[in-house]
Amino acid sequence: MKVIAVIPARLEASRFPGKLLKDLGGKSVIRRTYEAAVSTQLFDQVLVVTDSNRIVEEINSFDGNVVSSSKEHDCGSDRIAEAVQDMEVDIVLNIQGDEPFIDKESLSNLLDVFQKDASQLIDLASLMIPLTQKEDIENPNNVKVIVDRNKFALYFSRSPIPYPRANDISLHYFKHVGIYAFRKQALMDFYNASTTPLEAAEKIECIRHLEYGKRIKMVETARYSIGIDTPDDLEKANAYLMKNS
Repeated sequence: MKVIAVIPARLEASRFPGKLLKDLGGKSVIRRTYEAAVSTQLFDQVLVVTDSNRIVEEINSFDGNVVSSSKEHDCGSDRIAEAVQDMEVDIVLNIQGDEPFIDKESLSNLLDVFQKDASQLIDLASLMIPLTQKEDIENPNNVKVIVDRNKFALYFSRSPIPYPRANDISLHYFKHVGIYAFRKQALMDFYNASTTPLEAAEKIECIRHLEYGKRIKMVETARYSIGIDTPDDLEKANAYLMKNS
């Protein structure tokens, strides 16, 4: 089974423009993410795909693998699909460029989903991490996911889900970590499908898979993760890196 990791990298993010080139412990955010993916040694190839000449220059500066996307894309998965459509691969792992603290154990568990899926009933898999603090649960920058009893995704939302109407029930909340693995056909199906209403409303691309009937297996991880969505996140990431280096 050939497995590659692709990092979609858009420079002008709406919430934090230029974040991928911001300094994180002496290296850019995108470089930290790239090197973290390579260091796992889980992939036949790690590749950055971008529409930014500045990001191309950054990746080339440390001899990383990078390609330029030829089209404007609304989401990272579309950008990845364009890059891999003519490649012979089985599993494509999408690592968001703003997730510099990925770890080998979590990614290995994610890829194991496909090793154990002999009937190929799972279209894609993704990671989730428990949320316990009220401010994190209510933060719209944290995409929440709810799952069924077999850990298949039911829905993703920026709102707190489930809604705690009953005060006497213990609820568990999970943040969707922006790392997921596709069977290549599921990725190409996504690329060729139109944007769906719920996806457009929430600005969460994984919802498109659900609206088209794809099965998303969620894998819980307890590893600490900081996605760089805001300047405050970058401060937290630098503090975390300094404390743990």
